[in-house]
Amino acid sequence: MTRTHDLSLLNDPVAQELLHSRIPARLAYVWSDGTPRVVSLVFHWDGRDLVFATPPNAPKSHVIADGSKVAITIDTDAMPYKVLSIRGTAKTSYVDGIVPEYALACRRYMGEEGGNAWLGQVAAMLPHPKMGGQMLRIAVTPEWVHIMDFEQRFPSAIEAVMAG
Repeated sequence: MTRTHDLSLLNDPVAQELLHSRIPARLAYVWSDGTPRVVSLVFHWDGRDLVFATPPNAPKSHVIADGSKVAITIDTDAMPYKVLSIRGTAKTSYVDGIVPEYALACRRYMGEEGGNAWLGQVAAMLPHPKMGGQMLRIAVTPEWVHIMDFEQRFPSAIEAVMAG
């Protein structure tokens, strides 16, 4: 059976591949009315936290606060699927200018030239009064980890059948 919750799974080759990929993370959180929400975001893995950034006027910035519980999935779109699921607690802070980890993520996803071009556009938007010259940094420290690779690790219901 798959080891679940074990943070050492973050060192697994499947997890490392996904954490350093260009696949967006799906960040799930609870909206102010209690309903679930999911957004796809670029992210940076610093070896301890998954770091996201968003404008301070983005809807998610109004409900994701220090201590918010969130879930994250990074997954491939072709069989055999590789899925990294993480649950953790968000730590938020406002950063003047562009969040450094956001800049790293943009360059990883878009390449150096494309990332720098996008970051130039973001920097030009920051002085707008609704942005206030800042971005919200959301760091999620994993507390629970699960991997499925559909080769050795499967959903629990399938694993239970396979085990007899």
